[in-house]
Amino acid sequence: MLLQFPTETIPIQEIPIDKNVRLFMKREDLIHPSISGNKYWKLFYNVNNYLNQNPESPYIITFGGAFSNHIAAVSAVGNLAHIPTLGIIRGEELQHKWRDNPTLLFAKRNGMNLKFVTREEYRHKEKLTEFLQHEFPEALIIPEGGTNPEAVEGVKMMLNEQTKDFDYLCTAVGTGGTIAGISKFCEENQKVIGFKAVDDSSLENKIFELTLKRNFNLIDSGFGGYGKISDENVSFINDFKEKYNIPLEPVYTGKMMQRVFELIDENYFPENSRILCFHTGGLQGIEGANLLLEKQYRNLII
Repeated sequence: MLLQFPTETIPIQEIPIDKNVRLFMKREDLIHPSISGNKYWKLFYNVNNYLNQNPESPYIITFGGAFSNHIAAVSAVGNLAHIPTLGIIRGEELQHKWRDNPTLLFAKRNGMNLKFVTREEYRHKEKLTEFLQHEFPEALIIPEGGTNPEAVEGVKMMLNEQTKDFDYLCTAVGTGGTIAGISKFCEENQKVIGFKAVDDSSLENKIFELTLKRNFNLIDSGFGGYGKISDENVSFINDFKEKYNIPLEPVYTGKMMQRVFELIDENYFPENSRILCFHTGGLQGIEGANLLLEKQYRNLII
């Protein structure tokens, strides 16, 4: 087994707020130095089940954008296991610029080969997957964001005895695998809220297909669109770190927590609710975000 169960309990940290509810964060970002947060659990069974089959020439292939946490995590797994990896990257314009991109540079240093495709080709990932599986029949091909049934089973590990006493379980949503796992395996009385980083009308059905439950609610937290970072986002993230000593990244957890605070102010949660937010990691994305902010002469994430 390459990816192991943590030897220490992942801490749940209370975020002290002067409100009529109690707010907590489960620090999944601390699980591993380079395979961060929910990515660790989404890859857990995908990678371990694959390696248990003892492939003669192991090879891991996956998909992602320029600043993808998933690409970074898969490259780290490959480096850890001495397995070659291939990242299919959205945007052929990055082919000669990847050295300026901290995420892609990290992946390359981990030994990942990068193949850049047009956005049109990337939209047809099913065709690409078929082609790649034919070319590399022994390869493990993991979908974008790592979301598949094995990932959902892995996310189950984010829930334990400590998480049973909370009324609300909150997570950021990209491809839907994390919220599907939380929805599928949480307690019957718990309500699950997903904070959408992407404007994707098909997400609810995708999540339902993975969980077969309707105990979740999706709330938009795009704040202008996927990957868009406003000065307000940066200010919130910096204030949050200063007050609570918890770093957040600007695409998923930063926007989720900003929206959670808004909902608390709007009295969305009933009095005395206990709210648990999952920190899904992805802090590697801060460096890339700051490069973009710096080019625009804007405040940086500290």
